[in-house]
Amino acid sequence: MLTIGQLAGYVGVTTRTIRVYHAKGLLPEPDRDASGYRRYRAADAVELIRIRTLAEAGVPLARIRELRAGDGLRSALQRIDDDLTSRIAGLEATRSRLRRLAAGDLSPLPDEVVSYLGRLPGMGFSERWVALQNDLWLLVFATHPETARANFRDQSAMLADPALLALVLEYDGVHDLDPHDPRVDALASALVSATRARYGPDLPAYEQGSAIPALVQGAVNASSPAWRRLDALIRETLTPAKPGPPS
Repeated sequence: MLTIGQLAGYVGVTTRTIRVYHAKGLLPEPDRDASGYRRYRAADAVELIRIRTLAEAGVPLARIRELRAGDGLRSALQRIDDDLTSRIAGLEATRSRLRRLAAGDLSPLPDEVVSYLGRLPGMGFSERWVALQNDLWLLVFATHPETARANFRDQSAMLADPALLALVLEYDGVHDLDPHDPRVDALASALVSATRARYGPDLPAYEQGSAIPALVQGAVNASSPAWRRLDALIRETLTPAKPGPPS
């Protein structure tokens, strides 16, 4: 038979901890002797060790009570382990972002987008184009996180096709042209053909009920009169004509 102080000393906890476990219903209070002192048996020590082990593993006390009271301890612990694994992955991602911030990279974009932007200069794109792409993807990922990644992968996959890459590079290159330069008209025609060949009749549509796609294109158009006319020519050809009023 052990006193509370002896039990605490053997198991490696404080007497206050044992009293907290009593108060929370984790460890049943033992009978008291004639002098009014609690007296603990070996079974109490074993139970206390089990509780201490779960607590040291990071299991909340309320959850320990549930685990000790019910069945399926092993499966419950596995679920806790799975949750911890997910939280650790999230913490690792947070640490990675913090390290990038410490290194001066203030972009909140996903790693695959950052890597993509880093490859653009080597493909021949201008610094102006890279900066514009960075700002536009920041806007898209911030406002449409549920669809941004799929849209990004669709757009970035275009650059794996040499013919499409050449068209996008030409798009970048006409920035400083007069908007009525014949090269702008020729590029618009080529982009319409490439878009139809890539998507068929299911042309990519703007997000329903969102002003962001128009805002994105507006930012592109605002930086260059040639780009603004290029967009107008493409839309004029690709947008289905609205039916007229009945005669």
